[in-house]
Amino acid sequence: MLKRIGVMGGTFDPVHIGHLRMAEEALEAFGFDELLFIPAADPPHKTEKSLRAFEHRLRMLELAVDAHPKFRVSDIEGRLPGKSYTVITLGRLQEEYGPEAELYFLVGLDAFVELDTWWNYRELFERARMVVLSRPGYEEEDVGLFLARKVSPFYEMDRNCTSFTHPTLLPVYCMKNTHLEISSTLIRRLSSRGRSIRYLVLPEVLRYIEKNKLYRGLSNPVQ
Repeated sequence: MLKRIGVMGGTFDPVHIGHLRMAEEALEAFGFDELLFIPAADPPHKTEKSLRAFEHRLRMLELAVDAHPKFRVSDIEGRLPGKSYTVITLGRLQEEYGPEAELYFLVGLDAFVELDTWWNYRELFERARMVVLSRPGYEEEDVGLFLARKVSPFYEMDRNCTSFTHPTLLPVYCMKNTHLEISSTLIRRLSSRGRSIRYLVLPEVLRYIEKNKLYRGLSNPVQ
């Protein structure tokens, strides 16, 4: 039987309840057998010094999802050499899970309309089904415009208005999700100033951050 695997990538510096809520809603909407959280090891748009160590970010994710029956954390990008390119990660995941797995890549609408800045971005539409999460200030129409202009003019909205389909490329789904005004940048900023981040992250993650003093005294917490 085919397995549906949700994939959520990011720097997760740190993982917060907004990430977890988006993942939970996607899991429920698409009936994933598993949902993988994949921390970026060496993202091309970040400098190494602007991120906490991969091991810290991986461990915070493990603590955050430990009690969830279908959430998993993958260290795959820590095992791959060089920069962390999503196309390569998805290809390796498909190899590990085999042909019986369908990959669904979760991406915010704000990031989706900038996919043309990602390395070999058109291949993404060959490797995984896209689940585009809603964002304030963006409309579902932006998805169709991007697909027509940057990917293929043959993408069309299906009859049920639930996805964009293509004769050869994989479908793209739009999903409305709860908007929580929380960001990792906000958490780093608050923590660097010695202010509370309680209820923005799970208690296990909070304890880990405090024990390891991950964000105290950052000169530029926006990074």
